[in-house]
Amino acid sequence: MQNQPPRLSDETRRAAGAKGVIARQERAAIKKEIESAKCSFFDAINDGRESIQRMRVAELLQAVPGIGARRCFLIMGKIGISPSRRIQGLGPKQLAALRKELLVIKQGVTPGALIVMSGPGGVGKSTITSVLRDHPSVWVSISATTRTPRHGERDGHDYFFITDERFDAMIGNNEFLEWAEFAGNRYGTPKEPVDDWRNLGRHVLLEIEIAGARQVRRAEPDALLVFIAPPSWEELVARLTNRGTDSPERRAARLALAQEEMAAAGEFDHTLVNTQVEAVAQSLLSLATSHQSKK
Repeated sequence: MQNQPPRLSDETRRAAGAKGVIARQERAAIKKEIESAKCSFFDAINDGRESIQRMRVAELLQAVPGIGARRCFLIMGKIGISPSRRIQGLGPKQLAALRKELLVIKQGVTPGALIVMSGPGGVGKSTITSVLRDHPSVWVSISATTRTPRHGERDGHDYFFITDERFDAMIGNNEFLEWAEFAGNRYGTPKEPVDDWRNLGRHVLLEIEIAGARQVRRAEPDALLVFIAPPSWEELVARLTNRGTDSPERRAARLALAQEEMAAAGEFDHTLVNTQVEAVAQSLLSLATSHQSKK
């Protein structure tokens, strides 16, 4: 007598059904992001959610603007990817071949500028970044980190969460534009997604500290370095000292660091005074477009 499959309880079936609904919603959402250029094909590949990793490659690839069912069939056949292959089953050689094919499709597009924005703490860099995050011509760079995700953080969206061993390997393979250690964890800017978005014509915005900006200058001499300055030293001091949770020692350390950071302004291509966030964001876009047109 053949063994019969176990009968599922009503509660188990409902839980499985609910999980399936969520998975379909997540897949539909990420395809929509790719179609609207808010997310690249390779950002989706790096999304660690099970629902995305279990998607068929063909389903995701057809969401890329300019690739329909026929072109998808031809690309996958050329590379040797089975129509049933899922994202989680792609190998390094297949990923590299896909990357090459997608760049060929986008030939003729002028690469976007790499905007490196830095400045003293408290000057408003994060607020400027938040204004530009949803701009259609800008992609805000995502850092890789060895720290564990915090509640609500998503791999490939907030950070690329990787192991210390993987971070070491990326350093050895020269895969970072810049990296640093902070509070026992390491953070770095992977070159690959930056190159991908620039090759698609998008400006890439990298908000980092002064030391990181210097590393990017060495790694990418063509980068556009922009220093964000406060309206006055007095205003910056007020912002840094009005944090009620800081001890006197911590405030003194912040001010000393801010003085060092302000002294580095001359190393940058441009300085923008942050008197009004939206105006600074617009100026950044104008500088990036001008920089792009000179290539």
